[in-house]
Amino acid sequence: MNPPQHLRGDYPHFQSITTRWHDNDLYGHVNNVTYYSYFDSAVNTYLIESGGLDIHNGSVVGFVVSSSCDYFASIAFPERIEIGLRVGKLGNSSVQYELAVFKAGENEACAAGRFVHVFVDRQSNRPVPIPESLRSALTTLRVSPQ
Repeated sequence: MNPPQHLRGDYPHFQSITTRWHDNDLYGHVNNVTYYSYFDSAVNTYLIESGGLDIHNGSVVGFVVSSSCDYFASIAFPERIEIGLRVGKLGNSSVQYELAVFKAGENEACAAGRFVHVFVDRQSNRPVPIPESLRSALTTLRVSPQ
């Protein structure tokens, strides 16, 4: 059984990242745990730049409550990669991001993953509705179920 294809055209937003020297492991490729860092950077850059998330002083923060990643091909330092980002599910206080790692300019993903943010009040750590500025930015990334 072939893994599902994750193609560049399936993602409405991209965040460019350059792999770093310390991303490589002893096997000469980017270590699996590093992909989660790429995902986190891509999502939070988008939320800050497009949704107005104030990570230092805002009353609402996003907690990752679930994550996964599937790997199809290796990447290594030095390499320019692009993280494709879309929203699969958008709830009242939670959002499921769907992400894919592409070598710069390539059509098929090297890896694909997802993670779920639950937005909470910074003081109480209790779930709150996603603020409207973030919801609006997330809505632009929403895709139809496939």
